[in-house]
Amino acid sequence: MLHHTLLLQATTTTTASTLGTANPISILMFFLFVAVTMYITYWAAKKTKTGSEFYAAGRSISGFQNGLALAGDYMSAASFLGIAGMVATKGYDGLIYSIGFLVGWPLIMFLIAEPLRNLGKYTFADVVAYRLRQRPIRIVSSIGSLLTISFYLIAQMVGAGGLIQTLFGLPYEVAVVVVGFVMTAYVLFGGMLATTWVQIIKAVLLLSGATVLVLLSLAKFGFSPANLFSSVTQQYGDAMLAPGGFISNPWDALSLGLALMLGTAGLPHILMRFYTVPDAKAARKSVFVATGFIGYFYLLTFLIGFAAMALVGKPTIEGIDKGGNMAALLLAEQTGGTAFLGFIAAVAFATILAVVAGLTLSGASSISHDLYVHVVKQGVSDEKGEIKVAKRATIALGILSILLGLVFKGQNVAFMVGLAFSIAASANFPALLMSIVWKKFTTQGAVWSILTGAVLSLVLIVLSPTIWVDILHNEEAIFPLKNPALVSMSSAFLVGIVVSLLQPEKSAALKFESEKLRTYLGVGAE
Repeated sequence: MLHHTLLLQATTTTTASTLGTANPISILMFFLFVAVTMYITYWAAKKTKTGSEFYAAGRSISGFQNGLALAGDYMSAASFLGIAGMVATKGYDGLIYSIGFLVGWPLIMFLIAEPLRNLGKYTFADVVAYRLRQRPIRIVSSIGSLLTISFYLIAQMVGAGGLIQTLFGLPYEVAVVVVGFVMTAYVLFGGMLATTWVQIIKAVLLLSGATVLVLLSLAKFGFSPANLFSSVTQQYGDAMLAPGGFISNPWDALSLGLALMLGTAGLPHILMRFYTVPDAKAARKSVFVATGFIGYFYLLTFLIGFAAMALVGKPTIEGIDKGGNMAALLLAEQTGGTAFLGFIAAVAFATILAVVAGLTLSGASSISHDLYVHVVKQGVSDEKGEIKVAKRATIALGILSILLGLVFKGQNVAFMVGLAFSIAASANFPALLMSIVWKKFTTQGAVWSILTGAVLSLVLIVLSPTIWVDILHNEEAIFPLKNPALVSMSSAFLVGIVVSLLQPEKSAALKFESEKLRTYLGVGAE
């Protein structure tokens, strides 16, 4: 116990000194990462001429590479810093997030990956609209996509600003602008090929950094997780290893679990990655690989959280950041010194860049491929025009992300990621699933299902304790659950089914058999 007290005293003195001052190593690492990825962007730009190359890297990425890139796209800084922080401050309940984020993947593997790859071209709206009327579907699915992407972007940009402010002592505004510029450059010049390699490099860095961090931390406990957990219970009591510290209402737990699990299968920037591989077999392999890496990563964040609680101490972590977001960085400093802190900080920042690039690319493809080609041009694609629109959309989204980052400065953005998942699970997932598996699904059913899911998610989250009480400071929430997915997703399914049955569409049902051939055998897939 004395050993721990000494450790706690040691940290309290060191943390005050290095976090928030310019750390030369992390700045060097960060510039190295940007330099390497910019070179990759230059290399990719020479190979990116056609639409298929810009949106889907010419379908040239292997299953294993795409698996790593999927993991890179999915393991955001919010989950690395956020989940470790949640475990370090709330204990066992942080696991709901990490398991929820992971459980969605087998679902994607068996239900979504293959049909998506076989039916679509560049966006998930291709799949929903395959046998339905193009224009209405494209318009509403773009709304679903862009809403999901916007909320996800806010969380990433605010996270980036706060992170750089804490690490390098740079002003928040400067940080947000830097992220916006660098990420726009990746997408604008290098398209999907550059974005993919940025995500692969980042995934390797993040996985190796987190592994070293866990090994250094476990070394303090004789490489025994059991010793780590007993140290936690000695300091903070058994409650930390029991559920109920963060989410005590079972309905809340169910709703959050649904959002995290099924939202994954509705995130546009994740679904878009399935078009970068040559065929459905590679799409399945990439999910398999991604699931392995992501599962391993979330196990690490869980251990990092508890190690931070035991070695750094809860008061220190909460003293620097109420949400506990700096727990992983404090632990890195404690176990590996300033140099290792610099490395982990640079990795966390690289993580934000890679995720934001993926988000921007999927937003740009939704605007150019779904709205410009299928709504404005009514399906008549001229490839040069489409890429021009995609590049303009990229610049617009880059500017938008910088503005959103500045507007939401200082807000607690943790709920934004939850909201993004909730919209993805309510607006995008039900329509996508029903269009693949249900013969009687119609255009009107899809339109109303997507609109119901999107509108209900937004309205209910405003009325929920998350915004109504915590941010608007009202006495009591109008809607009791913190995450609306349970209600909004069920309603989206229900509305889709009822409207489709009330207004049948013969042409859609007739095309179902040919769609089935293409879904499962890949006949005629792009």
